[in-house]
Amino acid sequence: MNDAAPAYTPAPRRRARVRAPELIGMGGWLNTGGKELTLADLRGKCVVVDFWTFCCVNCLHVLDELRELEEKHRDTVVIIGVHSPKFVHEAEHQAVVDAVERYEVHHPVLDDPELATWKQYAVRAWPTLVVIDPEGYVVAQHAGEGHAHAIAKLVEELEAEHGAKGTLRRGDGPYVAPEPVATHLRFPGKALLLPDGGFLVSDTTRHRLVEIERDSETVRRHVGTGDRGFADGGPEEVRFSEPQGLAALPDGRIAVADTVNHAIRALDLTTGMTTTLVGTGRQWWQGSPTTGPAREVDLSSPWDVAWFADRLWIAMAGVHQLWTYDPATETVRVAAGTTNEGLVDGPVDEAWFAQPSGLATSADGERLWVADSETSALRYVERDGTGFAVRTAVGTGLFDFGHRDGAADQALFQHPLGVTALPDGSVAVCDTYNHALRRYDPASGEVTTLATDLREPSDAVLVEGDLVVVESARHRLTRLRLPEEAVRVAGQAHHTQRAATEIAPGTLRLDVVFQAPAGQKLDTRYGPSTRLLVSATPPELLAEGSGPGTDLFRDLVLADGVTEGVLHVSAMAASCDDDPENEYPACHVHQQDWGVPFRVSAEGTPRLPLVLAGMDEQA
Repeated sequence: MNDAAPAYTPAPRRRARVRAPELIGMGGWLNTGGKELTLADLRGKCVVVDFWTFCCVNCLHVLDELRELEEKHRDTVVIIGVHSPKFVHEAEHQAVVDAVERYEVHHPVLDDPELATWKQYAVRAWPTLVVIDPEGYVVAQHAGEGHAHAIAKLVEELEAEHGAKGTLRRGDGPYVAPEPVATHLRFPGKALLLPDGGFLVSDTTRHRLVEIERDSETVRRHVGTGDRGFADGGPEEVRFSEPQGLAALPDGRIAVADTVNHAIRALDLTTGMTTTLVGTGRQWWQGSPTTGPAREVDLSSPWDVAWFADRLWIAMAGVHQLWTYDPATETVRVAAGTTNEGLVDGPVDEAWFAQPSGLATSADGERLWVADSETSALRYVERDGTGFAVRTAVGTGLFDFGHRDGAADQALFQHPLGVTALPDGSVAVCDTYNHALRRYDPASGEVTTLATDLREPSDAVLVEGDLVVVESARHRLTRLRLPEEAVRVAGQAHHTQRAATEIAPGTLRLDVVFQAPAGQKLDTRYGPSTRLLVSATPPELLAEGSGPGTDLFRDLVLADGVTEGVLHVSAMAASCDDDPENEYPACHVHQQDWGVPFRVSAEGTPRLPLVLAGMDEQA
């Protein structure tokens, strides 16, 4: 007789099922060998549809999260990327082709420049994941990051259920790898001028660094195996994962922003040895430490680094902040930003950023220039009394961008990734999605265009009065002589093309839908396990309902006379294994930020549902 307690088994849940709309997009299919796919072709497979856009760092996080699922369930799961652009440049087909290679997307991708499939699936945010069962029904939706474990559990359930029903089809999926292309560099990210006049370049897609002669072409040596990984060692042993920014440290070593490893590495050019300076290799999540011993604190997609004010400053694109590393104490801490995504100036602990991706210290050492890519803005940090403050030189927010020169308050960039301080106090901006090099002059307050017909410039270094530009999508360094007179571009202004949500006048009910994954529950051991932060653009748009809270629902009241605007919603939920016998349950954080353009209409909805995880049962 066995008196042991029975194994704990969570009660099964009934899943809602909605017939999946067809996948359509004018750009066609990539990674399929030229074949056009339909949902009928995918019948019998567990399908994960990933709505992404390549400007979005959260989307890049999700690509990385899905790699293990993709490999482990290769014979039953098909991941389909639906590229849904935010910026005008992202709607260019060749740009999508480049991005699929740049980020090593090893599954079929549908190029949907007009957001047709996005609209069919009622998607509201990048990234969003939709799970379709082997019979063609939508069974779950997840917005944001941190859902890979939940999807893996759901896939295991679907495999068992449809394996028993005979509706599961095993075997190879539709992915066809493109032919590799031989070049010295492949989508390089950043460059650094070396003391002898040569260059160190982050060869991002090949997960290595490359030393290049002063002619900008001849390769001296490679640092890194070329395989994605996280390992210290000599040039033939060290592994990186999509490295980006580079900066010289006072001791002569080179700091490397090892972006997808969520770490800062240090390269000693004399010995060739690379060590880990900051980070653990794990991604930072809400609730994790933000200060402490450098090799014990998690980071999130560090994109660039620069020496400023006796510290190494880190553009932490993954959490919309700037951090600093102090080599004297070997500690790291948050220096600016709240993790909220947007454009807000002021004291560093109140400022908002949006994927800061480029850093440069001014010639006089008084300012740290920041390319704030998702707001298409040029920002800077400067001393303000005893502390620091954040200011904006050019840019207005998350939804407006373009190529327009003139007065700084009217000028527009499109997703800039690099900044370079010039000797006269002005700043060169790698205006990446405009394929241009721009210049901002603080003395005149004017923005001009220095060069066009570049291809996704992501960084530039000053060399003997010239600028050597990293043309990322042309896989090369290009030397440009600074013109005596810059071009002036009247240009065009653009606005993110997502359709506004029609909402009814009066009180709007905001519901963030979250259903814990099977076998898990909300983690309430140490207090509320959910968080909701609501704000608006413009800020005075909300009469009631803005600010933080712990409930995933809220009533919002618009100020009198408001007819349109943008709601900013940030939600987080932590769930843990629902097994009372497990003293140390595994826990996971789910989080997402939404920017929801809206228009007030008598025919609009009184309820705004945003799905963090699960299905909206009131839909």
